[in-house]
Amino acid sequence: MTTITQQLSTHLIGYARTSTLDQKAGLEAQQRDLEAQGCDRIFVEQVSSVDVKERQELARALDHIRSGDTLVVTKLDRLARSSQHLLEILEALTSKGAALRILNMGIDTGTPTGKLMLTIMGGVAEFEREIMLERQREGIAKAKAAGKYKGRKPTAQAKADDVKALVAEGVGATEIARRVGIGRASVYRIINA
Repeated sequence: MTTITQQLSTHLIGYARTSTLDQKAGLEAQQRDLEAQGCDRIFVEQVSSVDVKERQELARALDHIRSGDTLVVTKLDRLARSSQHLLEILEALTSKGAALRILNMGIDTGTPTGKLMLTIMGGVAEFEREIMLERQREGIAKAKAAGKYKGRKPTAQAKADDVKALVAEGVGATEIARRVGIGRASVYRIINA
């Protein structure tokens, strides 16, 4: 009887994330795919994967999950920034008796093969990202040497007036960053300038 009760109480918990506020279509597509999978609840946020501590909806999703549940994401990069972060999430899920399903990879850690494949894929993804960043640094160095590198357009400074107005209203840095669509560090730089 316990097994039947446990099977009936399992839930699919969705998690969708984009890095910036202007990626609305990507976020909507993730939500649509998670709903199509039958997720009972979907946690959604728009925050950079770099700032793991700011990913409050991910923390809520992990807190919400119970034994037998499965966390569902559309892509691995929507969930984890690195292999280390992925392993931390897997450990949190495993300790609760929950699993992870990544739709575009067809991986479900509810099976031993799924666990192995995810660990291997996470390592490969991190390796590819490091190679991409190395190539990017090399390209920037070449462009600088040729006098062609102008750098990234300073988007946060263009929103300095909006930031200052929100500070004057007493809005906190995290909320300002969310509303204006810039990073918290940029908010602090504008405030301290």
